[in-house]
Amino acid sequence: MKNDLDSTLLHQLLFLIILAVSVCLSACKEKIPSPTEEEVSQAMENGYLAHEGYSRSLKFVDDWLKNADPETGLIPRNLGDSKDIWNAKDAAADNYPFMVMTAAILDSNLYQGKMMQILEKEKNLSNRLDRLPDTYSFSKQGFEQEILNKDEIIFGASEYVKDGLLPLTEYIGQTAWSERMIELVDDIWKHAEYETPYGLLPSLNVEVNGELLQVLSRVYWMTGEKKYLDWAIRLGDYYLLGEQHPTDDFEVLRLRDHGCEIVSGLCELYITTAFAAKDKKSAYQDAIYRMLDRILEVGTNGHGLFYNQINPQTGEILDEGIADTFGYTLNAYYGVYLLDQHEAYRNAVLTALANLDQYEFYDWERGSADGYADAIESALNLYNREKSSATANWIDSQTQHMWSLQDSAHRSGTTAYQGNGIIEGWHGDGNFARTTLMYCLWKSQGLTARPWSRQLYMGAIPKENGILITLLSEEPWKGKINFDVPRHQEIFRLPLDYPRINQFPEWFTISPEKKYQVHFPSGETRQTYRGKELLEGLEIDLEENQQISLLIYPLEK
Repeated sequence: MKNDLDSTLLHQLLFLIILAVSVCLSACKEKIPSPTEEEVSQAMENGYLAHEGYSRSLKFVDDWLKNADPETGLIPRNLGDSKDIWNAKDAAADNYPFMVMTAAILDSNLYQGKMMQILEKEKNLSNRLDRLPDTYSFSKQGFEQEILNKDEIIFGASEYVKDGLLPLTEYIGQTAWSERMIELVDDIWKHAEYETPYGLLPSLNVEVNGELLQVLSRVYWMTGEKKYLDWAIRLGDYYLLGEQHPTDDFEVLRLRDHGCEIVSGLCELYITTAFAAKDKKSAYQDAIYRMLDRILEVGTNGHGLFYNQINPQTGEILDEGIADTFGYTLNAYYGVYLLDQHEAYRNAVLTALANLDQYEFYDWERGSADGYADAIESALNLYNREKSSATANWIDSQTQHMWSLQDSAHRSGTTAYQGNGIIEGWHGDGNFARTTLMYCLWKSQGLTARPWSRQLYMGAIPKENGILITLLSEEPWKGKINFDVPRHQEIFRLPLDYPRINQFPEWFTISPEKKYQVHFPSGETRQTYRGKELLEGLEIDLEENQQISLLIYPLEK
């Protein structure tokens, strides 16, 4: 009798499971209408834009590498008066890392080959203070300066880490470059010798300390090692609890790069302490709010953008230029808003974004592409959190202008680069590639193709809680679509995805344990995958000039 009852219950359970699955699939089918022609066209247009950006970035890498030192393979600081040197704060920090990132996305052979060789060479040739690098001269085959300058070495190492190795690690994960990042951070603090009431610091330079605050706040979560949090708190105490408060005590506060890092750095630490050291969060809160409120009061223009430089005590504007890095500082405001839900700081971001139409083709950096790169990144990272068509249109138009500067030969000092991928012949060219890659990943919603091909076009648009992808190849192509993951969790283990300087934003991401439905509208075929299966890559086989579209939706919230 008991066996019969168990059998009956089992059959009922199986029936209910089958019914639930059927209902789920039926519901999913109803929720996935075929895309309109306009949507497919928009996704394809994004594919053309991403393709152009990728092609430009790869051309930038190829033509810069033609100017590498033939003996060492290292790229020079610039192609003019510093063609004889490789240095940490410029060549290593701003140019080389985004060559690496370009190769990581587009050319695996270049990534595993030349890019890795440069890393090994720079370590072997430029390490001088333990593992901290100094400027290397190609002609001398040794250090440019005979006398070691520790402050300069620490400055260069902090630039290399924050500007280059940190965003590289946040995108590609733990690699030889992340190992280089950690060893530089460790050795910077090994040589901390400036005495303060809060402990020894490696520098009293506000830019260096702002960079270190950003690095330490993220590396702490990535590694779980408390020493990084302790070092960050030492800096936080120095600026927020002592007599070095950025708006209470500074007579000069720079709100553009090479100064604004302290604002974001302190706010990143504030966010970290909310999860890892709540007593410090409470101790810092008033000082953080005083800093942010005072900057809004005296440091912004009528459009909500930041002046280059102010005296925060008197309110005097010391440099009326508008910071191209406005988003670097607004990141701090939005991060604190995400944490504390302080609406005034979100409103500061919305005000600035709403006024970007006043800065169409604005001369951020005396005609340089670098100003456009920083301004576009500023808007793009915030647009990821606060979407509007006006901001998207501004980003599109300004990117087109930035790209045109790669082609321009009429600008002063650029005629030598006509017809190749070099933009202006200095280390700031790397920022062109950095922002271009950010833009391309937006246009594909974080997806990449392996192998990438100059004949392949792939774009995407968000669609409800899913994504529409469109691909076209001008020649037969067989490969995989690769999906993004929540990198702030998977790589850096951050408790909150707050906007960060040089962050590559996340768009459509795949969670390994969720289920997803892949729908090919043209053939009305559907297939269910686990996230971990999709993260191995979705195989696609295209014939010559074949265009296909597919929709991907999570089956579970």
